[in-house]
Amino acid sequence: MGFLNSVVTSIAPIFIATSPITSYADQIYSIHRTRSSAGFSLDIPLIMLVSSILKVFYYPGTHYALSLLVQALLMICMHTLLLHIALRHRAIPPSTHAPFASLQPSSSRRPYNFWQWPSPKPYWSFLALFFSTLLVLHIVLSPTTLFPAYTSLLGTLALSIEAVLPLPQLWTNYTRRNCRGFRVSVIFNWVLGDVFKMWFFFASGSGEGGVPWAFKACGVFQACCDAGLAGQWWWYGDGVEGVENVKGKHSPPVSVGGVGDGGVGFTVDAEIDAYDPFAGSRAVVGGGGEKGVGIDIPLQEWEKRG
Repeated sequence: MGFLNSVVTSIAPIFIATSPITSYADQIYSIHRTRSSAGFSLDIPLIMLVSSILKVFYYPGTHYALSLLVQALLMICMHTLLLHIALRHRAIPPSTHAPFASLQPSSSRRPYNFWQWPSPKPYWSFLALFFSTLLVLHIVLSPTTLFPAYTSLLGTLALSIEAVLPLPQLWTNYTRRNCRGFRVSVIFNWVLGDVFKMWFFFASGSGEGGVPWAFKACGVFQACCDAGLAGQWWWYGDGVEGVENVKGKHSPPVSVGGVGDGGVGFTVDAEIDAYDPFAGSRAVVGGGGEKGVGIDIPLQEWEKRG
């Protein structure tokens, strides 16, 4: 057992430090390839950027394991890129990214429309202001006796915020009854990372160069949430086959009647996928009798011919 602990504590720091790349590279590529971030919660970059920036400023007062600092720095880089790609290809309306939007009226907004802004600029302005404020506080408080308590507060905030990382995606998946848009590679890396993190955290000490208990407590909570995400993926899948059970997916077709048994009529089928903003309506033209032959014409073409 001692040998296994030595192996894990030797390998885990490398895995932890590089986990931001292995966890989110596929999600970034998927959004870029499909040109849609529908199904991916924008709150994930918010949570990870805020918590990672806080952890960077937490390090001078605690000097925790270096691999965790490297992880925080790489996490900032990856989620900055992820936020840029997600904003560039986000679905319309932007409120579909809000994890609790499905339970609120369409007119409901967060205070000051926080993290629901229509343009990308406020997102970057908020992050720049947040970083600048922490930098000024660090410079002002570092020579004082308040600095250890201040950095401990930053660490508690950072780890508490990071612990709730899976919650927005858990809620989004639950309300939509599918995991479409959220990559299984991210879930796999989160769960695998939890296994390594828990082993590494509890096999390491809590002193300088080790892992503080705050990391361990928040890590356990996050591992439970990640297990819930894995359960959702197993239960819901990506929703391709079962999406017809989602309330409000289809609107009923509108029929314009035929005349008699041999009359000619057409049906405008406004069946639109609520989760695919690029889905289009189609018109079906056919004979009214049993032997009638239907012709499937895109609605846009029908309007052109009309």
